[in-house]
This record gives sequence, C-alpha cells and structure tokens, in this order.
Amino acid sequence: MPDTRRGRQCLLARRLAERGVRFVQIFCGAENTTARKIRPNWDSHEDLPRDHGYWGRVLDGGAAALIKDLKARGMLDETLVICTTEFGRQPAAQNTGKGRDHNADAFTAWMAGGGIKGGVSYGATDELGWKAVDKPTYSYDFHATALHLLGIDHERLTFYHNGIQRRLTDVHGHVINEILN
Repeated sequence: MPDTRRGRQCLLARRLAERGVRFVQIFCGAENTTARKIRPNWDSHEDLPRDHGYWGRVLDGGAAALIKDLKARGMLDETLVICTTEFGRQPAAQNTGKGRDHNADAFTAWMAGGGIKGGVSYGATDELGWKAVDKPTYSYDFHATALHLLGIDHERLTFYHNGIQRRLTDVHGHVINEILN
C-alpha cells in the first residue's frame, strides 16, 4: 500500500489555499521508492504495471481526498485543481520488457473545480491509445483554458524573450468552452 506522503501534500495544499495562497504546486512521483524496487517516478520504461500501479494508487487517493475536502469546505468552486504531465505512454511494450516509451501524441490531463463542468470528458484517442483522434487538444489549449479560468486573457499575456513579446499559448491556444460551467 502506498504511503501517506501524497495525502499530506494534498492536506498542506488545502491549508495553504485556505490561508490565501493563490498558487500551490505539488508533485506526484520523485519520492525515494527505490528500497521497494519501484521506480521513483512515473517514467516507467522497465515495468509499467508495477510502477504505474503504485503511483496510480498514490495519485488517486490524494487527489480524490483533496477534491472532497475542498468541496466539503465550500472551496472547490473557487479553486482550480489541475493534474497533468508532459506526455503519455506508448500503447505497446518497449523492447521486450514490460515498460513503455514516451508518447506525446496521447495522454490524459484533468481539471476540477474553479469553473470546470464536473463529470465530462473531452476528446479521445484511437482504439490503441496511440494518438488523439477526437477533438485533439494541445498544451496551448489546456493553458488557454486554465488562464481563462484564472481570469487572464491568454492572448494578452506576454513575456519578453529573445527580443520579442511572446505568448504562453503561442499563436495556437483556444479556450475549451465545452468543459466550462
């Protein structure tokens, strides 16, 4: 059974939000699990069932408790919870082992609270999980939607880089209105 560090992180995140902290980031993975022969993060090239089985339980329990806690305290409508990563996993085993290589063409991310419609999904992959085929959504769209929920116009938010004003969402981002309340 996974340890309770993730639950403590989620509890601390809620307490910080209660006290007015506007942005809290917590990580799932990167703990020292090598003594248990589990990869210390989600980057499972060797044994996906073992590693993601462990980390999935850690993430699921902590995230569910955090969302229930925020809702019970009347904070969920005003708190945007985001769970994401930078890539998914290939649908086939890597080499001859039980691991999987990176897959930038299909992965899951989710949002809750803070203006998100509960219980909806958006987009889908092919039958193998190889690539997005229904409503492909890119990081630009995800960022545009999160910024919109935070009251920031992603088309006006710029930063100076290499001699030019740039947008976090580049020229591509679109707010995903179908998942908003």
